[in-house]
Amino acid sequence: MVEEEDAVIIGAGIAGLAMAVALKRVGIRALVLERFDGLRATGAALTLFPNAWLALNALGVSHNLSTFYAPCKIDSYFCEISANYRKGVGPRSVHRKNLLQALADELPKGRIQFSSKLAKIETYQAQEAGSTNNTVTLRMEDGTIIKTKLLIGCDGVHSVVARWLGLAAPVHSGRSAARGLALFPQGHGLDQSVNQLKDVGKRAGFIPIDDKEVYWYFICESPPQGEEMAGNPEQIQRKVIEIYARNFPKEYLDIVRHSDLSTLTWAPLMFRYPLDIVFGNLSKGNITMAGDAMHPMTPDLGQGGCAALEDAVVLGRHIGNSLITNGKLEPIRDVALAIKGYVLERRWRVGWLVMGSYSLGCVQRGEKKWWMKYFFRHVIFIFRSVFFIRVSQYNCGILPRVFCKTDEASNSMEMD
Repeated sequence: MVEEEDAVIIGAGIAGLAMAVALKRVGIRALVLERFDGLRATGAALTLFPNAWLALNALGVSHNLSTFYAPCKIDSYFCEISANYRKGVGPRSVHRKNLLQALADELPKGRIQFSSKLAKIETYQAQEAGSTNNTVTLRMEDGTIIKTKLLIGCDGVHSVVARWLGLAAPVHSGRSAARGLALFPQGHGLDQSVNQLKDVGKRAGFIPIDDKEVYWYFICESPPQGEEMAGNPEQIQRKVIEIYARNFPKEYLDIVRHSDLSTLTWAPLMFRYPLDIVFGNLSKGNITMAGDAMHPMTPDLGQGGCAALEDAVVLGRHIGNSLITNGKLEPIRDVALAIKGYVLERRWRVGWLVMGSYSLGCVQRGEKKWWMKYFFRHVIFIFRSVFFIRVSQYNCGILPRVFCKTDEASNSMEMD
């Protein structure tokens, strides 16, 4: 069976669903292909900073989340951000599953296909009505063939699309992270604030999501048995409490002890070398990437999910402007040029985010040396404060208003 789509997105994570919503806002029906049998919420929760809320505003879904999650108080060196959250911009910690569902709810039924595993990507050019038409053909494992004018890889750290584009695989940062959601049926009694803890070579934190749930994380140099722990939530909980975080405050250990085991994860922290992002092939014709497929990064700046939301708005903006200018969607002329603009706008920003996150993590790992402690407290502290404020205040723009009609028979789009 052969299907034809204007746009196909590989992966139904934050980047993939946000991208589908952005394309919908500019008049393009995207098909999202997810290899698992449902929406996954690995990581339990995440904190969305002002730049992410600006992106969610542009996507038209922020109001479905902001009413349920209160702004967090954070360290004093984030004073500029504090002024913003008093205005209702953020930061706020949200359930990852609720963010995914809020995005999915914006899409028409049937636009997300689960248990859809990509086997092969093919491209070819054909002459149509005097112009060259560059079409992408996707061959699925179940034998289905899908032809599309636009392919966006949002398939995570081990992206098939990134490999097809020739990007080098992400590398291990030397650290791993445990994450989980603690449940307090009678209420936890904690302030709505971001709490960060540090020890030699270790970092942890916890953030209340509501009055009964607390998101927590723990980051350390990867232990030898890390892979063994990945699928064993009981062992993750026990190791964090009894070994890795045993010197942390009792309040933190009690939070870990109250974890819902089904939310516990342990995973290595991966990143892509910034130079691969800045100078690598992030697109080819009408194929590109977004989110962790393009820019996997360590969580030290908390910008992974935020940057994925930015990606969606930026590409949607370029595609929408192309539709307004040209009146229709033509792969080789319009889509390819829009993707070039998107990549040019994104590669330096996300390259800096990856570098900043990794560098901050390296500095924190080296704090056991007296000179590094001094350097961190008196130099990196200032750099971190300024850098974080600048990246978290970034505005990715708004989506253009595109009035179009969809011809369901040919699945093509033209301006009214």
